[in-house]
Amino acid sequence: MDLLASKPTLTPRELAVVRLLGSGCSYGQVAAHLGISPHTVVSHIKNAYRKLDVHTAAAAVMRSVQLGLLEVPIPQ
Repeated sequence: MDLLASKPTLTPRELAVVRLLGSGCSYGQVAAHLGISPHTVVSHIKNAYRKLDVHTAAAAVMRSVQLGLLEVPIPQ
């Protein structure tokens, strides 16, 4: 997939789920943090993975950073 050809659009919730996964949260922790069910987390993850053309949380975070959808915090 050419990263410059098409930039997928993640919903704000999908992006929040990817961001929390990138910070090391489990599916259950993501659900609790966002106030949604674990089943809903799985749905958001499936949609985000499909849009990003990835199969793992690490790949989703990396692709989101590459596409400029997420920023990597710089330690101070």
